[in-house]
Amino acid sequence: MEKTDATSAFFALSQPARLDIFRLLVQAGEHGRLAGDISQTLDMRQNTLSTNLSLLLNAGLVKRTREGRNIRYAANTDGIRDLLSFLLEGCCQSRPELCSPIIQRSSKLTETPVAQDSYNVLFLCTANSARSLMAEAILNREGKGRFNAFSAGAIPGAGPHPFALDLLKNLGHDTSEVRSKDWDEFAAAAAPRMDFAFTVCDKAAAEICPVWPGQPMSAHWGVPDPVAATGNDAEQRLAFAQAYRMMRNRITIFMNLPLATLDKFSLQRQLDQIGQDTTLAEAP
Repeated sequence: MEKTDATSAFFALSQPARLDIFRLLVQAGEHGRLAGDISQTLDMRQNTLSTNLSLLLNAGLVKRTREGRNIRYAANTDGIRDLLSFLLEGCCQSRPELCSPIIQRSSKLTETPVAQDSYNVLFLCTANSARSLMAEAILNREGKGRFNAFSAGAIPGAGPHPFALDLLKNLGHDTSEVRSKDWDEFAAAAAPRMDFAFTVCDKAAAEICPVWPGQPMSAHWGVPDPVAATGNDAEQRLAFAQAYRMMRNRITIFMNLPLATLDKFSLQRQLDQIGQDTTLAEAP
């Protein structure tokens, strides 16, 4: 990276609003955020957001892709890597103590995850009334004690959707303790330590989550909202069945990952790929 490029990057990050946008996109990972989601999350007007995103784009810190009429933005990992390399270049030659904390912290990302008897998994959505509840039920039953699943919502609704409860009951799930929960419940100090946290709807993925105890690995596994389905009862129930199938397909792949042997970089790529694979919606 040239000095002029580094100067442009620092200028782009020198304004609080642009720094907020950049940090949100870094947190989002490869999935990124739609422009409208960023605007809503940061309570920022569209024209202000557009101006700030243009500066981040020109500085090489952000990239964008078009999805129909929408534009999705994501952090440019190559640009970030170049900027960090520029900053650290040569620093260890004379002052190794300056770089050792950074190197030690980075090396932890490549360590093999610790093998555990069980893993705690949190599924997040907005209302915690359907998709996240179904995911919780699926993993708790099919994980056979190896996984402990939980679910919560940013704005929990009045309770589980009746069609979601009916579907779970018909498929043999125990629904006696199924309830909608606020995700603050799992951000408390006494809450179970989460190893994984997955958002299952676009709105939840666009919101800033609490800092979960233990800093779990996370990914976005968006599933179409069955609650938003229209039509007669049969058509609406079909939407719930399709959401259940898609969630079960993803969870099945997740359960079969070699969690005890994958390094964290490789595992994160696998988790992201599960959420991006649209063929899972069509699998039987």
